[in-house]
Amino acid sequence: MIPQFLKRLQEFSPLSEATQAELQQYLSVVEIPKGEFILKHHEVCRYIFYIEKGFARQYYFRDGKEITEWFAGTHEFCFSISSYFDATPSNLLIEAVEESTVIRLHRDGILQLSKTNPEIAQLALGMFARSLKFSQLRTESILFQSARDRYLHLLETKPYVIQKVSLAHIASFLGISQETLSRIRAKI
Repeated sequence: MIPQFLKRLQEFSPLSEATQAELQQYLSVVEIPKGEFILKHHEVCRYIFYIEKGFARQYYFRDGKEITEWFAGTHEFCFSISSYFDATPSNLLIEAVEESTVIRLHRDGILQLSKTNPEIAQLALGMFARSLKFSQLRTESILFQSARDRYLHLLETKPYVIQKVSLAHIASFLGISQETLSRIRAKI
C-alpha cells in the first residue's frame, strides 16, 4: 500500500529511495468507517489525505445546509487547503461515503523536509499547484458553464460519483437545485 502511494507521489515529482524513506516516517494509514469523518468540522487539517480505497465527500455548512465542494475516490487526494496552510480550524468537512482506507501525509513532514530536501520541495510545489488548478477549474465551471454542461462533465470525468452519492449531494456540488438536476437528467 505505501509503496503504491509513494509511486503515486512521483507523478508530481521524482523521489529518490532515500527521500521516500525520509517521507515514510510522516505517513500513517487509517481505516475510516462509512459515515465517519476523515476531517471533522473545526478540526485543524494537519494532513494531506489520500484515498487508498473508498470514497469521500468534502462539504461545508451554509445557513444550515450542506454544500458539497468535491468528491474524492480511490487513488485521489483531498484536504482543507486554508486550514492546512494557516493551521486554523477547518470549515470544510471530509466524510467517508463508504468504508475507506486513507493514507495520511503529515503537514510537518512536508514542511520540515522541504527545507532541507529539494525533492520534497518540488513534490510539495507539484501537489499544491495541482490543487490550485483543480480549484480554479471548479470555480470557472460554476461561473461559465451551464448546469447541463457541468452535469455532463461530471458524467464524463467521474461517472462513479452518480452511483455513490445522493442526487441532493450531486445538485449541491453542481450549484443547482435538486429539481433543476432532475429536469436535466430527464432530458439526457
